[in-house]
Amino acid sequence: MGIGAGTWLLTIGVILGLLAIDLVLAAVRPHRVGFAEAVAWSVGYILVAVAFGVWLTLAHGGEFGAEYFAGYIVEKSLSVDNLFVFVIIMTTFAVPEEHQHKVLTFGIVLALVMRAIFIALGATLLSLFSFMFLLFGLLLIYTGVQLFRHRDSDPDIEHNLIVRTARRVLPVSDGYDGGRLTTKVAGRRAVTPLVVVLVAIGGVDLLFALDSIPAVFGVTEEPYIVFAANAFALLGLRALYFLVKGLLDRLVYLSAGLAVILAFIGVKLILHWAHVDIDERVPEIATPVSLAVIIGVLAVVTVASLIKTRNDPDAKAHPGSLRASDSDREDL
Repeated sequence: MGIGAGTWLLTIGVILGLLAIDLVLAAVRPHRVGFAEAVAWSVGYILVAVAFGVWLTLAHGGEFGAEYFAGYIVEKSLSVDNLFVFVIIMTTFAVPEEHQHKVLTFGIVLALVMRAIFIALGATLLSLFSFMFLLFGLLLIYTGVQLFRHRDSDPDIEHNLIVRTARRVLPVSDGYDGGRLTTKVAGRRAVTPLVVVLVAIGGVDLLFALDSIPAVFGVTEEPYIVFAANAFALLGLRALYFLVKGLLDRLVYLSAGLAVILAFIGVKLILHWAHVDIDERVPEIATPVSLAVIIGVLAVVTVASLIKTRNDPDAKAHPGSLRASDSDREDL
């Protein structure tokens, strides 16, 4: 693709600049984010992502532009599932609304750092070992099957290993103390529950990175496009959280749709591996086809979800899980 160091630095600079704005707003003016503000930020981030895609298409050709938009849509759809889990985390730890902005912004920073690490590792592995396409494909198919099996489950945040370890190792206060990370309890320094919340979100980000990076490598092999698609999808996550958190319960079929998308991309990766390593006559799935399938699945599950919740107001969406929760086992 021929992306120079200057372009990389400029792209990273724009992303860091947008993150800095989020961090400053969260630190200087903690407040409850209203609907109008969330709409404005969401539309703004989407326009930035689209503008980047248009520039990429004009500068490097339609094929790379299509790969970026396909990767962006994949990451954006997966990020909606992140939002389900973020809602559960905020509810579990009773995070005050005026501090949720800060928590989400720090969570996005953690997600970007971990995804950058995974992208570097993934790109290196793919360049050295073509069979990694096979392994990534099998991982995505397994993830899709597990997510479909447990599509009506919620992750058990409170008993998560990372969260339990943090509680055991760190002295945690009872209150949030104005959104500070540390406070004093009986004259001793302790962390506030906000630190545990950040640890929980960091652990969730790590798990999602394990799925999302192979998924976006399924539509493009260019590290620059993988990074940009992830970054621009994650940048809009904070605003999207406040925009749609009241509507998430209605997307009852989203987990099933994401399971289908992950499995489809897994098949695409395996076909690509077979085409390269076994026989060139093995067909590959073109990027426009992938884009059409992804958009089609998302459209179908969204419409089906809205029809379901209209006919059955008691139906509630779940983010899904890769394994059965404790409550699911008790029901067996």
